Amino acid sequence: MTTAIIPSAGKGIRIDGNVSKQYLFIGTQPILARTLLAFDSCGEIDQILLVVSRKESDFCKNRILEPLGLQKTVKVILGGATRQESVYNGLLSADNKEGIVVIHDGVRPFIEQDRIEAVIRGAKECGACILGMPADDTLKHITRSGYIKKTVEREKIWLAQTPQAFQYALIRNAHEQAREESFSGTDDAILVERLNETIKVIKGSRINFKITTRADLNLARKIADANPC
Repeated sequence: MTTAIIPSAGKGIRIDGNVSKQYLFIGTQPILARTLLAFDSCGEIDQILLVVSRKESDFCKNRILEPLGLQKTVKVILGGATRQESVYNGLLSADNKEGIVVIHDGVRPFIEQDRIEAVIRGAKECGACILGMPADDTLKHITRSGYIKKTVEREKIWLAQTPQAFQYALIRNAHEQAREESFSGTDDAILVERLNETIKVIKGSRINFKITTRADLNLARKIADANPC
């Protein structure tokens, strides 16, 4: 069994407005709705765990999930104070604790189905697999005061994306060790790295960007207008 965890409890403080960014519209649908549809359409996914903030759970159920009429089983889980805590809450709520877990940011709405399937295959083969993109620009390591310290070899640098897929026991263990040690990571893969486990990286897509800023939102709206669901 493969479970998708979609953390969507963030406030989106880097985008102006009173609405959390995952509920902003791109094209004819909210960002989160488009993300959910991608996972609902994926034949490899058996269950979706949508992690939202407590104050927005009713809104999400009534304004996002009900109109979509998704085919797969969707459970709404209450999130924590951080993304890491929200993912952990999702892990605890999974019905099957022996399969694969796919974790994907709710504000990456243009994920392609073949990339979801690819990370699932990778996790089945070696335990952990994530999407990433090779860095194209020249990378500079700078000082705190803003001066170049050195140029970094970009051939060895990849930018991490989601989805990130793991065998359930592995990612659960990684999260629990991080909790015990009060370690906070910027993605789930880093928690598995701390266990010295092997993680496979496969190429993602430039269109699979995370909507973080107003510029990202404007770009997403242009893409959605050109590619309606």
